[in-house]
Amino acid sequence: MAEFLGLAATLLLVTVALGLIRVLKGPDAGDRLLAVQLLGTAGVGFLLLLAPLLGQPALVDVALVLALLAVVAVAAFTRGGPEADHD
Repeated sequence: MAEFLGLAATLLLVTVALGLIRVLKGPDAGDRLLAVQLLGTAGVGFLLLLAPLLGQPALVDVALVLALLAVVAVAAFTRGGPEADHD
């Protein structure tokens, strides 16, 4: 079982690397936002896979907080700041 979890964690790290490329090269802000969401989701999955591997149940709590922060970040991005143009 540990081999399977390790393989899944490795695949998630590859996904994070590809998402990071999209964040850096994204043609517009929407693509970058989706890539950041991918990074957050993969990070949550990685932490949830790591929790039983390392025997650290606190990593599940960290993953839940990270998921909540990702939702807040998307809401803040879509709402825009004071400099956003609302015509």
